[in-house]
Amino acid sequence: MIYKNIETQAIRTQSERSHFQEHSTPMYLTSSFIFEDAEEMRASFAEEKTRTIYSRYTNPNTQELVDKMCLLEGATAGHVFATGMSAIFSTFAALLDSGDHVLSARSIFGNTHTLFTKYFPKWQISHSYFDVTQPDTIEALIKPETKILYVESPTNPATDIAPLAFLGDFSRKHNLIFIVDNCFATPYLQQPIKYGADLVIHSATKLLDGQGRVMGGITVGKADLIDTIYRFARITGPALSPFNAWTISKSIETLAVRVERHSKNALALAKWLEKHPKVIKVRYPFLTSHPQYELAKKQMKLGGNIVTIEVKGGLQSGIHFLNRIEMCSLTANLGDTRTIVSHPASTTHGKLSVKERRDVGITDGLIRISVGLEHIEDIIKDIETSLCEL
Repeated sequence: MIYKNIETQAIRTQSERSHFQEHSTPMYLTSSFIFEDAEEMRASFAEEKTRTIYSRYTNPNTQELVDKMCLLEGATAGHVFATGMSAIFSTFAALLDSGDHVLSARSIFGNTHTLFTKYFPKWQISHSYFDVTQPDTIEALIKPETKILYVESPTNPATDIAPLAFLGDFSRKHNLIFIVDNCFATPYLQQPIKYGADLVIHSATKLLDGQGRVMGGITVGKADLIDTIYRFARITGPALSPFNAWTISKSIETLAVRVERHSKNALALAKWLEKHPKVIKVRYPFLTSHPQYELAKKQMKLGGNIVTIEVKGGLQSGIHFLNRIEMCSLTANLGDTRTIVSHPASTTHGKLSVKERRDVGITDGLIRISVGLEHIEDIIKDIETSLCEL
């Protein structure tokens, strides 16, 4: 049965029950699956018969996660990976050939930037960056060899909003594969395929799991593109474990209620921070002061859980802010039940030049806050204590 509402789809999409008639999907912790006879084994390997063969290819737990995410994103097919970065790399590596060109938003995850700048050039794959807030500039960047248009929305960490409908139309006009990293929004807040995306990527480690327990990645979208990605992944082996797939699939059952609470807390924190004398700037998609507020309201159900602030005093103030934090966590993650604070200029983007950081909206005093599910009064108290010491 296909359910209308995303909350029900997230809970009621399950693998077929076994003869034990279990209510909750069991874990299939097996590396391989047996065949009744030689002919069934031959037909399965020849792909004349669709069934589970080996957990590097597929598994009932990974397939349930794929089925669930396809429903939530409005996709026809998908494949899961060990991490978000393995999903990103495998997607690009499967679809790109030597000599191809990628047109990408400038503000992207640091490791994706490294793929474009350090590793893909080894295979003669080039890229050009554009600013998602200036979509009219991308026409001039198109080349005959351009194959993929790639964005994150909201961006990390500046929370810029990509105009997905415009980019979807642009991609169709130029026959490009349009790929959206939907990690920050999740399918509960935003479904890029509705705006013309061909593929949607997630780091399931973030809000999909939402509790900082396991790693995972997923790409969903058009069946022909997913088939190419699947065949690449089947050979190269960036497989998601059945245990992690089971954990993430169970976590998605609570995605809606978690993201609602994350977003409610984040908006309240952002409004409070706007009034703080030690804060120069606050960026949050659902603040009316956000330069793309109207676009964010059009594309997203709520604003998500990421708030960025710029504190007075630059680099040293940013570092001092983190050192004064008591309750919130200092860790390399986001989308957790626990509020997490980080200072991109000295950590995740510390290897970039000052100009490169500024090009993607990262100032020396920028703080990224992944707002968790704690009581908002406790989150504000901890951050206020740190700000008062600057």
